[in-house]
Amino acid sequence: MSDTPHQRITVLGATGSIGLSTLNVIARHPERFSVFALTAQRQADKLLEQCLQFSPRYAVLGDENGVAALQAALAAAGSRTEVLTGVDGLEYVSAHADADAVMAAIVGAAGLRPALAAARAGKKLMLANKEALVLSGQLFIDAVSASGAALFPIDSEHNAIFQSLPAGYGRDPRAAGVRRVLLTASGGPFRTTPVEQLAGVTPEQACAHPNWVMGRKISVDSATMMNKGLEVIEAHWLFGARADQIQVVVHPQSVIHSMVDYVDGSVIAQLGNPDMRTPIAHALAWPQRIDAGVRALDLFEIARLDFERPDFERFPCLALAYQALRAGGSAPAVLNAANEEAVAAFLDGGIGFRQIAEVIESTLEQVPSLPVDSLDAVLATDLRAREHARVEIRQRQ
Repeated sequence: MSDTPHQRITVLGATGSIGLSTLNVIARHPERFSVFALTAQRQADKLLEQCLQFSPRYAVLGDENGVAALQAALAAAGSRTEVLTGVDGLEYVSAHADADAVMAAIVGAAGLRPALAAARAGKKLMLANKEALVLSGQLFIDAVSASGAALFPIDSEHNAIFQSLPAGYGRDPRAAGVRRVLLTASGGPFRTTPVEQLAGVTPEQACAHPNWVMGRKISVDSATMMNKGLEVIEAHWLFGARADQIQVVVHPQSVIHSMVDYVDGSVIAQLGNPDMRTPIAHALAWPQRIDAGVRALDLFEIARLDFERPDFERFPCLALAYQALRAGGSAPAVLNAANEEAVAAFLDGGIGFRQIAEVIESTLEQVPSLPVDSLDAVLATDLRAREHARVEIRQRQ
């Protein structure tokens, strides 16, 4: 459409799965979108390929050891892309006046500072990094409100809720007639595995998701259902819903991405094939719709939709997330930090699958919940929780 403003996009975490999907959608619509900046932590070769294809003004590489080689390769190819590094570089491209929108897709706590920088700068912020809200909560929402930033959730579940809410929803369920938000979950690879067998789960088994293609860390989070627990906390901040207004529904087909239950008895759902390009395209083009390259949903092929209550004995991490949300303050930040450390240890073979929840629970008990009133307070809590979690991990090795 000729009257549609052209958007210059910064993609944080461009070499990850969300980043790749974002660039796929952008490439389909060069008349609407261009790339302002691309960032990666270590994959300099892949970042180089992306820079040569999309010609961003900036590239940010987290690993300083690869910066010189990336600069040399870009120069040899005649590219004018400028290379930056570190957290300062991430914050710079996130808040830059010439960037219209930011896709925040850096995994884990590392994505908080650049996402918060984009929020404070009043950007159109497409948030795929749920940890930013889990860690900083009210601080992040206040930054969005103060700057006038436009916040679009990219997690398929939260994007589905966003699509199922009335236009102009203002984080007030009562005013909108919302009774509950229903977060769907696939149940991961161990939905039907006997609980007594979970202790012997390997990293390879935990990373074999039945429906979605994801990175290793988020795949383990899906297997423990901590990913869904973090999404419960994210839903609280995005939509103003209390813990008792957020219900997790296990839906193995991953076709209904989430639902909103209204006080009049209506339930509105968003459906689609499990492909992250759908929520990405929705956020990029909102309020319009564009082709995302996603296969059309064939309901006759699916034939049935199943729903189950989550088993908290099988998925103790989900129960711990609800516990942290109800505790408030910095408890969600403690939960996230402990989980990141425990999952990393599991992937390295240091602890067992069931010990992930043990580490998180012990860390929540040991690290007191404090007010989250500044970025420094958030980062200090994150550091303290990681130190406790590492002690718990060592005791189990």
